[in-house]
Amino acid sequence: MFRLSPQTIDALALIISGGSANDTSPPIGIYRSGPKIESFMRACGVDMSVGSNSRLPALSKALLDLHRREELQTLQTIIEHAADPRDFAREPERLSQVIDHLNTYLRLDGVELQHQGGRVRLVTAGTSAPIVSGLVAVARTLDLDTVQRELERALANAESDPEDAVTAACSIVESVCRSVLIELGLPLPDKKDIQGLYRAVRAPLGLSPDREDLPPEAAEDIKTILGGLSTVVQGIGALRTHVGDAHGREKGFRRIDARIARLAIHAAGNIGLFVIDTWQQKFPTKALHAH
Repeated sequence: MFRLSPQTIDALALIISGGSANDTSPPIGIYRSGPKIESFMRACGVDMSVGSNSRLPALSKALLDLHRREELQTLQTIIEHAADPRDFAREPERLSQVIDHLNTYLRLDGVELQHQGGRVRLVTAGTSAPIVSGLVAVARTLDLDTVQRELERALANAESDPEDAVTAACSIVESVCRSVLIELGLPLPDKKDIQGLYRAVRAPLGLSPDREDLPPEAAEDIKTILGGLSTVVQGIGALRTHVGDAHGREKGFRRIDARIARLAIHAAGNIGLFVIDTWQQKFPTKALHAH
């Protein structure tokens, strides 16, 4: 769970309200009147009234009250709603300003806003590796909607539901491999789990550890890495079987550490991006579609 400093709450109030009515400088966020602030908060599940009070102090008090009552899930909803990309569809540069401004304070509290697919989520600071961000961008560009959904699900649940995040991480690799096989006109394997699907794409993409056409000076090293990828795929699948939530949870189930979930997500991101990168290099004239 996170705790917000008074400075962070003030920054959040400034973003939501758009600042004081007497401030002539352009607002960083969206300027909202008293009724619109009330409407914004109601959409986040908070019933507040500005009444005869000034907009900004009334909002700050409401946010402080939520924090004192430790209604952190509601605060998370408010923070994410303040950076909703749909509110900045015509001014995406302002969305970047809002996120940067809030993150200046949020990171000092151990959390930050990150783009995840088409949404902005509040996550533990520093938990999204560049490789995962790269896969998010590639999936969006290639319109791999299934991969995008599983990435968003995995990243959103890494802290709150690590078992579900592991299940989603496994699905990321499965979705990428399925798309490649179908675009190649190859049948899906009888066993459509992560290992079966990855094994099926290895040969057509030249990812088998036993290939003999590698440069001699690096052949053994590349084979070791390719073999390692297969081992990681096997590990992700086994982790999903043993701790993922796809098969339900028994009484007294012991939760796994969020670090393990993040490890699975980052590993899946690496493999997914590598498979897509290899596909694009080996078949540059073919377009990869979601399946």
